[in-house]
Amino acid sequence: MKKTTWLVSPFLALALIVGMYNIFSAEWSENTSGLDLPLSGQVIVIDPGHGGIDGGSSSREGLMEDDVALEISFKLRDYLQSAGALVLMTREEDVDLADTSTEGLRNRKVEDLQKRVQLINESGSDFFISLHLNAGSSDWRGAQTFYNPAFTESQKMAETVQGELTRQLENTNRKAAGVNNIFMLDSTEIPGLLIEAGFLSNPDEAGRFEDEEYLDQMAASIYQGLARHADTERRFD
Repeated sequence: MKKTTWLVSPFLALALIVGMYNIFSAEWSENTSGLDLPLSGQVIVIDPGHGGIDGGSSSREGLMEDDVALEISFKLRDYLQSAGALVLMTREEDVDLADTSTEGLRNRKVEDLQKRVQLINESGSDFFISLHLNAGSSDWRGAQTFYNPAFTESQKMAETVQGELTRQLENTNRKAAGVNNIFMLDSTEIPGLLIEAGFLSNPDEAGRFEDEEYLDQMAASIYQGLARHADTERRFD
């Protein structure tokens, strides 16, 4: 299994990136005030779920959650960056964040989650998006957005993003849901969303995740929800 080697601590690297971004963001915003950059000045972490030894859920044909989540994350990153945001990612390859010396799937999964949370909490970001795919009955389908009810901003953001997923994808009636039993949402100290993009256990929906156009539509829907939320917050600030 390949493992990314950091020349410096990933948390220190993130802090340096965010620090430099904050120094120049005010000047950047002033110089681009005439452009449509709805997320200018925002620092966002995208967390593609699973990776490495933990592939997550899978379809009957072997399509893996970690691969699909990463592809959607790359597309979402491009949309967010084009809107003026600084985007950090917890992974950009098929790896987990556990140390190479950590043995056992369970131990690696626990350490991986802990490091993702640590990275988010130390990043200085405004919010995060954790991307996953669901599994269950073969009849279940549809994207759904989850949030920690302790963050009012997370709820507003989740409802706006879910609204865009419902409107644009036209294949889900699910609603944004506040939950208290998801480690990623419970342990992070900034607003954020965990988005289950759909069900790999549903053959029809799993097939759509092999379509690049659908992956792009998924990413665009999430982005437009975030942009709408940012615009609403700006107008009522």
